[in-house]
Amino acid sequence: MKKTALLIIDAQYDFCNPKGTLFVPGAEEDIQRIARLISLDGDKIDSIFVTLDTHKVLDIAHPLFWEDQNGNTVAPFTLITAAAVKAGKWIPRYHKEYVLKYLEKLEEQGEFKHFIWPEHCLIGSKGASLDDTLLSAILAWTHQTGRDYVAVSKGINPLTEHFGVFKAQVPVDNAPETDLDRAFLSQLTDFEQILIAGEARSHCVATSIQQIVKYAPELIPKVVVLSDCMSDVPNWGYLADDIFEEAAEKGMTFLKANSVRF
Repeated sequence: MKKTALLIIDAQYDFCNPKGTLFVPGAEEDIQRIARLISLDGDKIDSIFVTLDTHKVLDIAHPLFWEDQNGNTVAPFTLITAAAVKAGKWIPRYHKEYVLKYLEKLEEQGEFKHFIWPEHCLIGSKGASLDDTLLSAILAWTHQTGRDYVAVSKGINPLTEHFGVFKAQVPVDNAPETDLDRAFLSQLTDFEQILIAGEARSHCVATSIQQIVKYAPELIPKVVVLSDCMSDVPNWGYLADDIFEEAAEKGMTFLKANSVRF
């Protein structure tokens, strides 16, 4: 069995650079700590997985997908509920019937409420690329070890949110890229230790942790969450708190990067 995997969630320009469209304050320092870990202990890391949030412009959580009663495009950070759509306050410009059912399913599941985000991590854009500092560290690791990093795209389907690494919030019929990624979870079972870092703690990291607890509890004792290598979308850190607390109670480890043992 391989010993250590490093899973880095969505460490991309739009989240990690102050000029990014959805910059997460603190992400620059997080990246420095992740890069330092790879630089100092890379010979003890058997595999590096990077997830890449990847979106189209016309995405269910982007402004242009929606309009208000006057035909205006909806502003970023707008909360959209099924009730408000039924009342005609917010109108999807595409797939109207599907979208209402999507919102109802999302709310029934008790998942994160549906917010509109600034356009981010658009396919082929600079914003979708890995942070330069991190990429340099990973490339140096690859040249040093002869092991290539593995990139996993998520969010490609524009008809559902895909915060968690392993599954979309609401899987879309006949769209396997939105279903639970059992193959990826199976890959991770090959390791004795799985280090998790990335952005944002409040959303994509928290949901990924939640999915491990729910769908792959056998991984819980193997996971080490690098608590100083992730930051929250401002004012939304509370979304992760209960998830992290439950994971810790079930045996998941939370450490600072410089405390990891190999």
